[in-house]
Amino acid sequence: MELQNGRPANEAGRLEKEIRTYDLLDKLHVSYQRIDHEAAETMEICAEIDKVLEATICKNLFLCNRQKTNFYLLMMPGDKTFKTKELSKQIGSARLSFASPEDMEHYLDITPGSVSIMGLMNDTENVVQLLVDEDVLKGEYVGCHPCINTSSIRIKTEDLFGRVLEAMHHTMRVVKLVGEE
Repeated sequence: MELQNGRPANEAGRLEKEIRTYDLLDKLHVSYQRIDHEAAETMEICAEIDKVLEATICKNLFLCNRQKTNFYLLMMPGDKTFKTKELSKQIGSARLSFASPEDMEHYLDITPGSVSIMGLMNDTENVVQLLVDEDVLKGEYVGCHPCINTSSIRIKTEDLFGRVLEAMHHTMRVVKLVGEE
């Protein structure tokens, strides 16, 4: 794994949704670094990627209420424990659960294992609400997938939650998770 500046020189074999991520960042003149790697399907693999990226690697959880009328993308540090009850209380939504892979693909155009804030660019109707644990905002950089889990990108935190989020026409709600019931 080697850190590269910007988009891949050769885009052959890459999915359109990954290329759309680079197109958006380039259009906004947001600098980013990228690494390609094996599919990152566990937090352990993400920890190895983190050593190269030197960024806050997040757990990204796609959640919904029981009625499937509200959808949430939660970004939290990978080392924190997620407690449904704790988050439900803060956002005033009872019975949160993981949303289905079908809903994930429908709203964010991503598949399980590739969940990323960058998927919000595909949520043109603003159905998904972004929830960000306050600790994610403390680092200089955030690491995320470009809508596919065989690459990771590093973006300055202020750019990601500023210009990039604004260009995706989304806002964030900051939450405080401590892993307690």
